[in-house]
Amino acid sequence: MEIKREYERWLKLATSDAEVSEELRRMDESQREDAFYRDLSFGTGGLRGVIGAGTNRMNIYTVAKASQGLADYLKKNLSRPSVVIGYDSRIKSDLFAKVAAEVFAANGVTVHIWPELMPVPTVSFAVRYLNACAGVMITASHNPGKYNGYKVYGPDGCQITTEAAGEILAEIQKLDIFSDVRTGDFDAAAAAGEIRYISEEVYTAFVEAVKNQSVLFGEEVNKDVAIVYSPLNGTGLKPVTRTLREMGYTNITVVKEQEQPDGHFPTCPYPNPEIREAMALGMEYARTCNADLMLATDPDCDRVGIAVKNRLGEYELLTGNQVGLLLLDYICQQRIKHGKMPEDPVMVKTIVTMDMGEQIAEHYGVRTVNVLTGFKFIGEQIGKLEKQGKADSYIFGFEESYGYLTGTYVRDKDGVNGAYMICEMFSYYASRGITLTDKLEELYKTYGYCLNTLHSYTFEGSAGFVKMQAIMQKFRSGVDSFGGKRVEKLLDYASGIDGLPKSDVLKFLLEDNCSVVVRPSGTEPKLKLYISVSAEDRETAEMEEKEIVNSAETFL
Repeated sequence: MEIKREYERWLKLATSDAEVSEELRRMDESQREDAFYRDLSFGTGGLRGVIGAGTNRMNIYTVAKASQGLADYLKKNLSRPSVVIGYDSRIKSDLFAKVAAEVFAANGVTVHIWPELMPVPTVSFAVRYLNACAGVMITASHNPGKYNGYKVYGPDGCQITTEAAGEILAEIQKLDIFSDVRTGDFDAAAAAGEIRYISEEVYTAFVEAVKNQSVLFGEEVNKDVAIVYSPLNGTGLKPVTRTLREMGYTNITVVKEQEQPDGHFPTCPYPNPEIREAMALGMEYARTCNADLMLATDPDCDRVGIAVKNRLGEYELLTGNQVGLLLLDYICQQRIKHGKMPEDPVMVKTIVTMDMGEQIAEHYGVRTVNVLTGFKFIGEQIGKLEKQGKADSYIFGFEESYGYLTGTYVRDKDGVNGAYMICEMFSYYASRGITLTDKLEELYKTYGYCLNTLHSYTFEGSAGFVKMQAIMQKFRSGVDSFGGKRVEKLLDYASGIDGLPKSDVLKFLLEDNCSVVVRPSGTEPKLKLYISVSAEDRETAEMEEKEIVNSAETFL
């Protein structure tokens, strides 16, 4: 792309958004380069980028172009296409949803749009419930407030496949961002029935589907446990509190400063429940209220983080791996106890998720399916089971990045479901005088101590993108050991392994049942290291993990 020419074209033609026009006029040379050195990449995660002016930014023009490409793809493959649209609390999410709806309607694609902001799993649910051909969610998940994104779902309610993403991208690349995009008036399209608001019936059906995931099967538990909940200024407030209250959990305190939707995230600049800082205010509330359990969902409510009180009375954050292991064990023991385990039970996890999950699954006679990083691959496995007439075989899926799903009613991780099932599990054990940290220690005693950590390294802009590629090549060129532990095998997923799609991921299997996974993020300018260490105890594991990380960082 010729940066100067494209920039000047935008100056002339991008006049319908005053903020974009003003930003263009203020840009210096380095800002112009970063904003125009490429088109915002479209992949299986759709679009994600910084909000602003330019081809490498999220704005009404890049959103409209992506929507035109998706509309062309749908019309090419279907006679009467339709799409579901949802949006979160981020800056301009409602505007981008409206722009997308206008483009789809102008292209003869029927639009079903949520009338207010909603969690990401409700888009997956509504696609299936309304028999739509596709879904679009305007969200940047847990990224800082300067980001937004455009996530695309297929007719199965699962994020689009690599193949579909490639075909949609081909349609997008044919378009000129200013002259080839058809659009119209939202209100006129709504009046004509081309844009339709999704009814309360669909929302209630989603909540009922979540409630049906209970594995108590009639058992009584103490639902008066004190819960502190934070939606982190996102979409979770209404569906999470409604689900919990309808299931009997009424002792809920919501973190006031993080209760209402706010794309600026004033008290949690990085609204990710994986990050301690995002959980800090909720933990303060928990101490003040003497709460039993603290929950937080990210802005689009597909991830859940928790803090629990340990035996010393201190609040302890649990990782996504730890919560996933606890839920897996709880679901398995309850299903077996009540005779509700299917004939061929299946648990699905990602390759970077704690391997202890496989040991727990094996103990209960559950088959494990490992997939690439990204919950869409877990959703894909549910779809495969459904085609075999075995959807009921799926009992749980989880990933280390705080994503969980216990049912097949959606094909993406669901923070509403996760929050509810965590509360049920917590109440079950609390009724028996057991804390979640107690239960976790019991699992470690049974299966051995395992430590999994994630380390992220940011590489911004065009120079950062090039550097990440060079780093991956360094790792590929051959590593003998990490932290003194010999590399026994290298799995390079770029070539496709075990029938999985090709992906820029390296997994080093080390001696002593340890591993290192290296991958560039598909949605952020980051390189990620996933370290897994098995050891006799926590202290040894932490020491060995530190040595492995230090060794890996020499490649950065």
